[in-house]
Parts: sequence; C-alpha cells; structure tokens
Amino acid sequence: MDKTFVPADYIPILVQFAVAFGFVLITMTLTHIIGGKRKKIHTIRKEENFECGIEVKGNARFPFSVQYFLIAILFVLFDVEIIFFYPWAINFKSTGWNGFFEMLLFLGFLMFGFYYIIQKGAFKWD
Repeated sequence: MDKTFVPADYIPILVQFAVAFGFVLITMTLTHIIGGKRKKIHTIRKEENFECGIEVKGNARFPFSVQYFLIAILFVLFDVEIIFFYPWAINFKSTGWNGFFEMLLFLGFLMFGFYYIIQKGAFKWD
C-alpha cells in the first residue's frame, strides 16, 4: 500500500516538541524566579581546584603522550568495525555465498587497515 502523508500526520510530533520546549522554558523561568540571588565573592581559596579533598601538588599541565590518544582512537575505530560482524553472524544462513564474500571483502579491508597502522608504527612505544 502506498500511503501519502499529509501535514496533519505531523501534529503529534509538533505537540511533543511543544511540550518538551515548554517544560524546559517553564523550568528555567521558575528556577530563575524562585532561586535566590547570591553575591559572588571571589577568594583565592574559592578559585582553587578541588580534587576530592586532596591537596593540589604541582602543575596538572604536564606533557602527555599523544600515543595514549592514538591507541584509544584506534581501539574505538576497530571496535566499531567489529560490531558489523554481529548482524552478519546472525543472518549468516540467509545471506548465502554473496554475503560470505562481502564479509570476506570487509574483513580484507579491516585487515589491510590493521596492517597499515602496524607498519606505520602506531603500536610502538618509545
């Protein structure tokens, strides 16, 4: 069946948007009106960083190796790519040989990318 949509079909979405926007607007307005006004007092003690009650020692801005970020990004990248194996494994029988060869192609691209980052030395720690 070919169903055409009319603008009246979008009324529930517009109502939900209006309710959500109204809730945010009312909540922000009431908290501004009801909430008390405080005078801001800036002291050295108040401007210090609070680290769970532990005294601050030294500077927190020490050099940080980019290698940590690279490993994290590569983990997320390959982890997300591996997630694509799940739907294929669930529908393995229904995809047939065509799906099998497509997954082999995908696995080939994945392994090529993995080989490439190994050759670039992404996992070598100096």
